[in-house]
Order: sequence, then C-alpha cells, then structure tokens
Amino acid sequence: MSARVLLLRRGAIQGTIARVLRTSTPVVAVGHRDIDAALDLCAADRVANVFVATKILEGAIANQPGSLLGFRSNGRLRSLLWTSANVVPVECHNDAVQAFADRIVGWRRQCASIFGPQDAVGALWRRLAGTWGPARSIRARQPLMATTTPPSALGLALDPQVRFATLAEVDAVLPAAARMFTDEIGYPPYAGSSRGYRQAISGLIHLRRTLVRVDAGEVIFKADVGSNAGGVAQIQGVWLHPGLRGRGMAVPAMAAVTELVLAEIADTASLYVNDYNVAARATYLHCGFRDVGNFATVLM
Repeated sequence: MSARVLLLRRGAIQGTIARVLRTSTPVVAVGHRDIDAALDLCAADRVANVFVATKILEGAIANQPGSLLGFRSNGRLRSLLWTSANVVPVECHNDAVQAFADRIVGWRRQCASIFGPQDAVGALWRRLAGTWGPARSIRARQPLMATTTPPSALGLALDPQVRFATLAEVDAVLPAAARMFTDEIGYPPYAGSSRGYRQAISGLIHLRRTLVRVDAGEVIFKADVGSNAGGVAQIQGVWLHPGLRGRGMAVPAMAAVTELVLAEIADTASLYVNDYNVAARATYLHCGFRDVGNFATVLM
C-alpha cells in the first residue's frame, strides 16, 4: 500500500473520530454556523434572553470565541450558556444545566455573577455551589418586568429634562454610574484608574443608550439600556441622587426614560428588579411595567 493511500486513510479515520467526538459531546462552543439557531433560541423568550441575544448580535462569537456554549441534543442546539464575566443561561432544561455545570465547574475565577431566569440559575447554582461557593449574595427572586405602552398613553407626566446623554458629559455621568454600581453590587466598579470604566460609559453614550437628567452640571438621574435585541431594550443602572429621593421625581423621570426607549430604541422596554426594593418596584408598576417572569442573580 502506497504512502499516499495510507495518509488518505489516516486522514479519513481522524476525520471520523473528530465527527464522532463532536456529535457525542453535548456541550460545544457555539460557532458562526450556529448563529441563526442561537438567535432562534433567544427568541423563544425575547425578554428573558435579550442579554445573550445582544452579545450574539454584537459579534461575541467572533470577538470572544468560546464565551457562548451550546447544548446539543439529537443534532439540534437546545440550550445556551453565556460564560464570560457573567454566566447567563438561555432555555436551559435539567440535562443542559448538568452538562453546562460539568463543563464550567473549574471556571470560578473568571465569573463575577450568574444571572438569568430564576429556575435555570437556581439549578445551575445548586450544581456549582459546592465548588464555587459561598456566594457573596444571592438575589433569589427578581421580578422581570416589561411594557409596550408609552407612559404618556397612560396619562403620566414625563420629566422634560430627561434626555440622552452626550459624549461631552462622560465625566459627569461617571460618578453617578459608579455610585449606582456600588450601591447595587456592594463594591466599586473599578480600583485605581477609571479608564476602562470611563470607556464603557462612553460606549453606551455613543450608542445613545444612556439617559440622564442634569442639574447645574451634575447628573442627578440616570438610566442605561444595557441590552437591545429582538425588539427588546433592557433598562438597567437606574439611579436617582439619594438626596432627591422621596420627592416625587422618580416616576416622571422613569416615565420619560420609558417613553424615549419605546419611541427610539425598541417596541418593548424591560428590566428586572430586586423583590425587596419596594420603592423601585412601585415606580416601575406606576410607569406601566408588568411582571413577565422571574430572574435570579448569584453574586460571586
């Protein structure tokens, strides 16, 4: 038998082995050929899955290879898991949760949080807690809320001073954003230089995803659209200066944010909120948001 024939046979055997390994391993890195299937999975609940859908549309599969895992069953992509600084499940059933947990059990160091649909996060954490724990904080129930109705249609007054931030206001937005992050997460968003955090803020402002009210050069209210995909804009980072709380400013400001988001960004505005934050939840309900599900967050 010639050397050429031997090489061809060896190549065929190696190719067969590779195909068998691909089909026998349920967890795979999602690649370019899977983008449509991955977006279809996200669309199964476009409000709950908007974060991962946004990452896909922003090019994460190319820019952060290996950050999106898929679970295959019977040759089809059935579930997803975003695995970067945050771990975020998409359409995860028990088999997928177990397989994903087995894959990432050694990845604790790179993860700051697990968040997403309550059942999937809870199931994932139960499988990881023994290795990853203890958690710094567990927000076990965070109502996921959404609206398609402009607050003006509900007769709400809109704060006329709430608008999209400009790039000239990055330095004014930064301290408000940092205070909000620290209040919510429990530690500051950066240590030492603020350069990276400033760049992130600048990026949101450049995309017209940060809304503010500015008084005398100080940002006294802000909100961001952190994710935007499939007709859903997820609002996050909502913050009102502590000295102005309880004065009736929150509802008009949030109503203005919702109005602008629905007019200029997406047909559905969404957010999730800690169930113990009674004041914030009341504000969102007043602005027309209604519960559409439950999230949970595990902070590491």
